[in-house]
Parts: sequence; C-alpha cells; structure tokens
Amino acid sequence: MAREQEREFDVFDAPPVRKRRFRAVPVRVILPNLVTLLALCMGLTAIRFAIEGQFEIAVIAVIIAAVLDGLDGRIARALRGATRFGAELDSLADFVDFGVAPALILYFWGLHEIKSLGWFAALVFAIAAALRLARFNVMAEEPDRPAWRDNFFTGMPAPAGAIVGLLPLYLSLSIFEAPRGRFMVWLYIAYVLVIALLMASRIPHFSGKKIGRVPRDYVIVVLFGVVAGLLLLATFPMEMLIFFAAAYLATIPFAIRRFKAYEAADAERQTSPPTPASHA
Repeated sequence: MAREQEREFDVFDAPPVRKRRFRAVPVRVILPNLVTLLALCMGLTAIRFAIEGQFEIAVIAVIIAAVLDGLDGRIARALRGATRFGAELDSLADFVDFGVAPALILYFWGLHEIKSLGWFAALVFAIAAALRLARFNVMAEEPDRPAWRDNFFTGMPAPAGAIVGLLPLYLSLSIFEAPRGRFMVWLYIAYVLVIALLMASRIPHFSGKKIGRVPRDYVIVVLFGVVAGLLLLATFPMEMLIFFAAAYLATIPFAIRRFKAYEAADAERQTSPPTPASHA
C-alpha cells in the first residue's frame, strides 16, 4: 500500500515535461523556396492548359516558370538563404516544369498523331531532363572542378531544353503557321529526340551564370535592348521565342569551341614543366 502511494506521489509531483518548440526559420530561407513553389505551380498549370488545348497559355506558363527558376537561385544567393532542402526542391520543380510539362504539351499538341512513337519521344524528353538534373546535382559537389568550368553547362540545361524543345509549337502558333501533316510530325518527333539527346549528352553549353554586371558605358544600350526585347516578346511572343530558340542553338558550336580551348590550355599548363626561379 505504501509503495502504491509513493508511486502516485511521484507521478503527480514530477516536473512537467517541456514540449519541443519548432526552430524558427528565417524569411531569407523561406522566400527562395516560395519562388520555387510558384515555378512548380506554373509548370502544373501549363499541363492543365495543354490538356484543355490552350497551348499558347501553356507555353507562357512554361516561360514564366523558367523566369522564376532563374530568380530563385539568385534570390537565395543574394539573401544567403541557400539550403540543401531548397536545392532538392528546386530539382524536383525543374523536372516537372522543364521535363514533364514540355513533354506533355508537345504530345497533346501534335506528337499524339503518331501514337506510340510520339509518346516514346515525350518519355525520352522527360527522362533526359531528369538525367540532366541529376548529373547537375552530382557535378555541383565536385571538389576539384576548375574555375573556368563555371562558364559552361555540361549538356543543355533543362530550362533551355524546355524552351528550345517547344520550337515546333512556336512555329505552328506564329505567323509562319508551320504545317501539321503526318510527315511534319515525324520531323517534330526527330527534333524532340535531338533536344533530349543534347540535354543528356556531355556537350558543353554557355552558362551565363556570371552575367550580372554591365560596363557603365553600355548601361543605356543594355536597358534599351532589354525593354525593346520585352515589348517585342509581349507583341509577338511566338515569333520572338522562335528567334531565341534559334539563337541559342546557334551558340552551341561556339560553346564547344571555347570549351576545347580552355581544356587545351588547362592540359598544356599541367604538362609544361615549371619555370625555374631566376636568381638575382
């Protein structure tokens, strides 16, 4: 009896257990992730409008997702809010925005006319985007990566692959009104497979990550060019997207040439014997 009373006394007189409080997360960490989630919403919205047959709106949603994808990383670096969670969320959002969404848009738009092969091209495009993103995450952690490699991407970036891969759709919605016959669908499927190959390949592409400062003498010219480009994009969206896609594809040979020049200079620097120090 005494032991039972002691147990009751111990239970009621025990100090209260403190509840764990969640650690506060600063706004500078939350803000980039919110931008990433907005980009993900735009990718999912693009899929919805593609199912409904409103392909122009679907394309615009993918473009907005690409713009937001470029902003979230810059915001994270500017606010010093980059986290491992944010990097993983960004990769998942990029797969939906630039892998799944463009593949489904192209399939619902015209690739479905050659059923199995069109779906195969859409699958290959989405898989290539996933492989490209996975390789980017792995290569970002390489410790002995030369500094000059930051000027290049290995393989076509997923956002660029999405924008360039939708080129057949731009052509059909533009003033050019590209035909939609069965033979043309075969060409479009071949084009989509080539873009998927560029994403999954190790072909270098210009990065553009270090573009952030403009010489003072060219500020007015750059501002005028940006405003003119935005006005043209708002007025002739599909025609400007055709121009941007063609211009990006045209830079690939120059990127390969520049990459090989850096590689040759790096190899020569490693094989050349060190110069002996001159004695006074």
